[in-house]
Amino acid sequence: MTGVPASAAGGPSGARRAAAGAAPGKVPGASAGRAAARSAEGGASGAAPGAGQGAAAGADGSGAAAGDGSESAVVDAQDDGKPARGGKLAAAAVNQASVWNVANLLTMLRLILVPAFVALMLADGGYDPAWRAFAWAAFAIAMITDLFDGHLARRYNLVTDFGKIADPIADKAIMGAALICLSALGDLPWWVTGVILGRELGITLLRFLVIRYGVIPASRGGKLKTLTQGVAVGMYVLALTGWLATLRFWVMAAAVVLTVVTGLDYVKQAIVLRRQGIAERKAALEEKEA
Repeated sequence: MTGVPASAAGGPSGARRAAAGAAPGKVPGASAGRAAARSAEGGASGAAPGAGQGAAAGADGSGAAAGDGSESAVVDAQDDGKPARGGKLAAAAVNQASVWNVANLLTMLRLILVPAFVALMLADGGYDPAWRAFAWAAFAIAMITDLFDGHLARRYNLVTDFGKIADPIADKAIMGAALICLSALGDLPWWVTGVILGRELGITLLRFLVIRYGVIPASRGGKLKTLTQGVAVGMYVLALTGWLATLRFWVMAAAVVLTVVTGLDYVKQAIVLRRQGIAERKAALEEKEA
């Protein structure tokens, strides 16, 4: 018995004790001894089948993970890659359909009403009260739609490039047509038409000249001017007599005053905006050079 090693005599238990005794001294090969002890104990207790099941489960788990990863990779590849077939056509269709929104339809209606208004205004020599009443209805519809199309476009995100261009054209077209018709029929002095149309065209040109420096916002005075002009021109379109004819004269006078005052205010804003833009550009260049 004295010649038999303790680890051999103790079997697996002796091997564990021998490995435990060698561990505090950091004897080389201690890890191998512990591994041998664990394998021996596993073989004795039947843990190998469990280990096999764990390995199989691990394999299944890794396979599932790999499967999920591959599916997500495919989805990511589809998301990051080229759009699905027909995607560009669908996007183009949406872009084309977006032009036909409510705000733009109202603007188109206003453009169509311009020649209709002129025809009604000049029908039967331009002095028939019935035809003038129909012309007033067309003018009123055009002015009312002008109040709503811009509001709808901003509120419901219906702003389009077509609307940005067509809306101001429609506004000036209906107002210009009415003023020119009234002056041609002798109901309104030509200088009034010249002041109003000159202001509108001049401010539009001024906006384009200073657009590189910023946008001149619409003021409350400008909105009041538009409303007053619409009421005054509408009253002149109708064949009014008596005190209503006197009233429309004073309403038109107020519209002319607001036209001039707001026009001068826009010129002032344009000058200030241009100076600020030039100063900012100069400061940016000096900072860049420094």
